[in-house]
Amino acid sequence: MKIAVFHNFMDNIGGAEMVTLTLARGLDADVYTTNLDEEKIRKMGFGDVIPRIISLGKVPKNAPFRHQLSFWKFRRLNLGKKYDFYIIAGDWAMSGAVHNKPNLWYAHSPLNEIWQFKDYIRSEILSWWKRPFFDTWVWWNRKLTLRYAKHIGEWICNSENTKARIKKYYHHDARVINPPVDLSQSEYKPHRNYCLSVNRLSPPKRIDLQMKAFSNMPGEKLIIVGSFEKGARQPEAQKKYIESIKPQNVKILHWVDQGALRKLYSECKCFITTALDEDFGMTPVEAMGFGKPVIAPNEGGYKETIVNGKTGILIDDINTDKIVEAVKEISKNPEKYKNASMERAREFDVEIFIRKIISLMKN
Repeated sequence: MKIAVFHNFMDNIGGAEMVTLTLARGLDADVYTTNLDEEKIRKMGFGDVIPRIISLGKVPKNAPFRHQLSFWKFRRLNLGKKYDFYIIAGDWAMSGAVHNKPNLWYAHSPLNEIWQFKDYIRSEILSWWKRPFFDTWVWWNRKLTLRYAKHIGEWICNSENTKARIKKYYHHDARVINPPVDLSQSEYKPHRNYCLSVNRLSPPKRIDLQMKAFSNMPGEKLIIVGSFEKGARQPEAQKKYIESIKPQNVKILHWVDQGALRKLYSECKCFITTALDEDFGMTPVEAMGFGKPVIAPNEGGYKETIVNGKTGILIDDINTDKIVEAVKEISKNPEKYKNASMERAREFDVEIFIRKIISLMKN
């Protein structure tokens, strides 16, 4: 089958983008996107996919213009019979379903900006004078999204958490196929004295919880791998805030290549994530693949991957004090989580994922 994968932008490589690149490689598919950073894609180990990535043209860096123009470009995209099947793997590319069929939507976060996180963005991020404009933007895009959703052939999503959102907002049942994690080069190494966090530095990731927790643990060290998300609202304000609360025992690496990232995973004592109601969360699974325990909130997709007490610690109503307690608990014996973590991670292997997607397209 000749397959095309749609993804709204490929200039900031996170979990969703890694899924798109994995699909492209595993299915020998072409990728249609807008903004593109070939250097980052190459550094993440997907240089072989770059010749098959087609840009529909650049979109602005800032939200909401970035999302809106991408939404518009995919709505106009009509590839006709050029491909046998279309996979929508970027949520703001779902408008591409209108003209490109047969298709499936692999939903990571079904346009959370206008649904699940709408109230959070409105109250916690936007200035008061921006809120009426945001409300209008949300109202209009909800109408468009529900209209375009009628053209989705198969509804697939990354977790039970996302499945519930699709049912709530789109009134559709979706099938869960967890995202893939490449474990082929995962290697356990004895830990060094640092904890690791890998995530975009956007407000819903709640990086401030990590900062404040480690300010109360001067004997511990935290390395954060992440960049400020392109197109994020108020990125400068968020950047200044993060820098103002960063203690000396926290180091931020804004970009590392795949080799350096694997080394950080393999040698960390534990992995920490604090994202708000995460859709799925690939980085904790990656950490478990290296035999490392994970500290995470007991919410969202984390409840579907982390086995509390065996592959890490899930925290109810997470706060800084509870993160401190969890780090102290894991520090007693990080190695005891090794075997269970690696075994759990194998359930999310790339081959399993690709096999399930192929089976769906054939049916």
